[in-house]
Amino acid sequence: MTVLALRGARFSYRRLDALGGHTHTVLDGADLTIPAGAKMALLGGNGSGKTTLMRLLVGLNRLEAGELELDGERVRDRRADRTRLRQSVQMVLQEPDDQIFATTVRADVSFGPVNLGLDRAEVAHRVDEALAALAITDLADRVPHHLSFGQRKRVALAGALAMRPRVLLLDEPTAGLDPLSCEDLLAALESLRAAGAAILMATHDVDLAWAWADDAVVLSGGALTRGPVHRVLQDEGLLTAARLTTPWGAAVSRRLGRTVSRPGEV
Repeated sequence: MTVLALRGARFSYRRLDALGGHTHTVLDGADLTIPAGAKMALLGGNGSGKTTLMRLLVGLNRLEAGELELDGERVRDRRADRTRLRQSVQMVLQEPDDQIFATTVRADVSFGPVNLGLDRAEVAHRVDEALAALAITDLADRVPHHLSFGQRKRVALAGALAMRPRVLLLDEPTAGLDPLSCEDLLAALESLRAAGAAILMATHDVDLAWAWADDAVVLSGGALTRGPVHRVLQDEGLLTAARLTTPWGAAVSRRLGRTVSRPGEV
């Protein structure tokens, strides 16, 4: 079942440079569907528009043409539709300081559930659950901006998890995290996905995409190319055009003359 979709999406913005600037096309009539339970990696070179695409999906930017749909219904520019989208779709920004504002970790993580109108017991349960999932329960009463970058990143993620979104959009979620924190994050994401949520992760890490995702979405030249991760990330022409490298697993398999049928298999 498709939860979130872009249909015929078009969006561009003006990029300033020494010559005055030029128009950069992010999407040009693109389609993208996100089904329940999906594990999707969004890849593209620097400046390709990955963050902009996710902002469109969460309703922070408006399409120039095309439609955004939630559960098959068009999301229009009206309060009821924006509320419906916000309750189902959450985005975690690459920079946690752009998202964290409360005086304690617990207060920050509880902000979303409180604004859903949940009772105090349910808010407390969701916050405790999210903090435990990211292994930051011991930070609950700390001031967020006194924490390390990796800790602040996990606080921002916990705030999104506490909302129990049906679609979670992550912008470079593993950047700045140590290996153990990455493992905690991926375990939390798997628990969320097992409950039916879809996850779209924007990343430069093709090896992470290869190992984690089921589908890959490559953004390049205003077009989206989507397919099984083991097929898309072995398309050398596509990767070169998108300024991406071949995943280590695919490169090794090619050297050995083997065909990879699923991520992780050689």
